[in-house]
Amino acid sequence: MDIDDVQIKKALVAFSIEKALLEMGEPVFQKVTEILKNDYNCYVPDCYDHPEYLKRVLADLYGNAHTAIISSIKESLREFSHQTPVQKFLVALE
Repeated sequence: MDIDDVQIKKALVAFSIEKALLEMGEPVFQKVTEILKNDYNCYVPDCYDHPEYLKRVLADLYGNAHTAIISSIKESLREFSHQTPVQKFLVALE
């Protein structure tokens, strides 16, 4: 996998995360991105390489309700879920 392919997948995952968070509301997006930055020095695109950060933040903030956000991310990425890097990201969120 070349650099461009990695960047495309990273952007695709970041878009899916942002879309799912914004569907829940602007305050949800703001809170999650704030905690990612403050606790992990991480931004949404970095979640491609560190999905465990996103999973932990969502679980801490929303308990079992975090599964709705993860489901939305999975749905957005369903078309690409057969690709190994995307599949690994999705498995890490479970």
